[in-house]
Amino acid sequence: MAGSSDWKVPPGVQPKPQDYPYDLERALSAVIGVSATVPPDAFTAQTLGTERAGSGVQIQDGIVVTIGYLVTEAQSVWLITGDGRAVQGHVLGYDQATGFGLVQALGRLDLPTLALGDSKAAGLGERVVVAGSGGRARSVAARIVAKQEFAGYWEYVLDEAIFTAPAHPHWGGTAVIGPAGDLIGIGSLQLQHVGEGGRPGLLNMVVPIDLLKPILPDLLTLGRPNRPARPWLGLFATEADDKVMVVGLADGGPAERAGLKVGDAILAVRGSRLRNLAGFFRRVWALGHAGVEVPLTIERDGRSTDIAVASGDRNGFLKAPLLH
Repeated sequence: MAGSSDWKVPPGVQPKPQDYPYDLERALSAVIGVSATVPPDAFTAQTLGTERAGSGVQIQDGIVVTIGYLVTEAQSVWLITGDGRAVQGHVLGYDQATGFGLVQALGRLDLPTLALGDSKAAGLGERVVVAGSGGRARSVAARIVAKQEFAGYWEYVLDEAIFTAPAHPHWGGTAVIGPAGDLIGIGSLQLQHVGEGGRPGLLNMVVPIDLLKPILPDLLTLGRPNRPARPWLGLFATEADDKVMVVGLADGGPAERAGLKVGDAILAVRGSRLRNLAGFFRRVWALGHAGVEVPLTIERDGRSTDIAVASGDRNGFLKAPLLH
């Protein structure tokens, strides 16, 4: 996510103003750099690092939306404008279910804002700009190549994520600008896929901005959506050989405390057999709120056994944002 300060996107994939019906330069100037420092003892420090950098976009005066992993547990945040000004920020909140993070500038940004667009209406093949902080030289002229379900190994599911190509090389928090010049998504990941002729390629996974709209008032005032937390197991999982496999455990998390181990195959949740990673997470969440007991059937060393996990609230393991 972070990179050299002088990097540029190859000229051939940079957006050209004449290709868009809106003021491209103005839209790009709403995208700024986000730099965060996280304490070494933070829960996410080992997996996400203590120095994080990416992009964000101003959606209201002084309010910047970014991808949440950049600012989760951050003790300091700086917003870097295109002309090199650094403005201190405060983390207003983040939502684990969608992945959005919200930062408030503690000084004037004096930049345009991007309106929230309609990500549902954006169709396949739609021309978009995936914009990083730094203007056209750090932005990619891309198209939407897929809209489909996405399951992340960290207990995360989007019903319909947006996928764009060519991929932006520094994707975290990038603004995906739709054909009307508004914001239709925030960049989250870079993924590998098999393209035409079986050739491997890269694309970006984007969180649709429609998911932000219903929770934005709560993030602004409460720091998190006003809804009960989902049950969290504290494990990392993947699909392998038609099974859901445990590939990692959060230190001190519910799954580790219950005795799950890396290499366990999770076969069922409360007796319901699993088909895929998204189905696993959804069945866990359907059991109730954080704290509910999650009965699992696992396979270990060729034998199946039942194990109960007392789920937790992921937010309870994280350091709260510092007040400035």
